[in-house]
Amino acid sequence: MDDARFNQPKFSIFTSFRGSVLKSAKFVLCACSFLLFFGPVPTVHAQTWSFTGSMETERANQSATLLANGNVLVAGGRQRGNYGLASAETYNAASGTFTSTGSLNTGRNSHTATLLDSGEVLIAGGTNETNNQITCLASAELYNPSTGKFTVTGSMQTPRCNFTATLLESGMVLVVGGTNNGAVFSSAQLYDPSTGTFISTGSLNVARAGQTATLLSDGEVLIAGGGTATSYLSSAEIYNPSTGKFTLTGSMTTARTLFTATLLESGEVLAAGGENSSNLWLSSAELYNPSTGAWSATGSLNTSRFGQTATLLESGEVLIAGGNHGGSIASCELYNPSAGTFSVTGSLNTPRQDQQAVLLNDGEVLVPGGYDGDGGNNGYLATAELFQ
Repeated sequence: MDDARFNQPKFSIFTSFRGSVLKSAKFVLCACSFLLFFGPVPTVHAQTWSFTGSMETERANQSATLLANGNVLVAGGRQRGNYGLASAETYNAASGTFTSTGSLNTGRNSHTATLLDSGEVLIAGGTNETNNQITCLASAELYNPSTGKFTVTGSMQTPRCNFTATLLESGMVLVVGGTNNGAVFSSAQLYDPSTGTFISTGSLNVARAGQTATLLSDGEVLIAGGGTATSYLSSAEIYNPSTGKFTLTGSMTTARTLFTATLLESGEVLAAGGENSSNLWLSSAELYNPSTGAWSATGSLNTSRFGQTATLLESGEVLIAGGNHGGSIASCELYNPSAGTFSVTGSLNTPRQDQQAVLLNDGEVLVPGGYDGDGGNNGYLATAELFQ
C-alpha cells in the first residue's frame, strides 16, 4: 500500500463547523406538536461539495496557502515514487482554475508553508528522497506572489520533518519540534523575515513530533500532543513570545497525534480525532480553555479519523473533512461550538486524506488533491472540491 502516511521517515506516525425566527404562535404550536409525537428534529445542514478545476499535477502532502490577493498557492507534495515534487500552482478563486507558477528550488513534501506579513510565503523543511533514502530537509525558501518565483532563504539550524511553523504577532515564525533520523526534537527556532535567518529560542519541556501548534488570542502559542518514537503524548505547552520560553499547561484527556487543533471564536481550542496507536483511530474531541489552562471533553465525532482537515467557517462552526479510517474516507462533519456537538454534513465527492483545506475570501472551503487508495494514478489526486 503506497499510502503517503506509511512512507515518511521513521516517526511518520508509528510506521505517520444562525437559526430562523418563528413568526407566529400557530407555527410554534405545530412545532411543539411535532416534537411531542416525533421527538427532536435532527440538525440538517444543506452544505454540499462540488468539483472545481483540477490541479495540473496529482499530489498529496502538499501545502496550500491563501495569498493576500485571494488566490491559493499549492506547492510541492508527493506521488508514487516521487517523494519531493518541486512543482507549484495557484488557484484562481474567481475563475476556479489552477495555473502553474514557479517551481521550488528543492522538491519536498510534508513541509510547512506560512504566509508572512510581507505577503510572501515561507516554505520550510519537509522530506525528499536522496539515493533511495527518505531524508528530512533543513532548507527553506520564499514564494513571491508578484513574481511567481521561489528564492532560497536561510536554512533551519536542524533538518526536520513532522514539525510545526506558526506566524507570531511580531511577524516572526516559530518552528517547533519535529524529527530527523529517528531523533525527536525539543528545540525550537524563530525565522526572522527581516534577516532571512533562523535563530534559536527556548526549548520544549517535552520533545515531540507530529504535534499541533495554535496561535491563541493573546499571542501565545499552544503546542499539544504529538509523540516520540515510542509513545503518544497528551502533554501540552505554551510558548510565550515575550520571554521565548515554553511552559507546561494542562494535559489533554487523551494522548493523540495526527489530529486537528482549531482556534474557536470563543478563544478556546478544539482538538479532534487523531490516533494513539497504530490501529486506533479516535472519535473523541476536547476543548482547551486558555483562561484555566485545562482541557475538557466535548462531543465526539460521528466517524473516528486521523489525518483530516479542520476549517473554522464564517458561521463559527468547524468543518472536519476526510482523513483516514482504515483507508481514505469522504465523510465530513460540522462542530457546533454552542451545542458542543458534531453533526454529519455533505460528503466529499472523492475520499481523500493527506489533503489540504483553505477558507477562501468568499467563505467557501477549497480542498485540493490528497490521496485516495481507490483513486487514479495509484491514488494520488489532482481533483479539487469546494464546500459551500
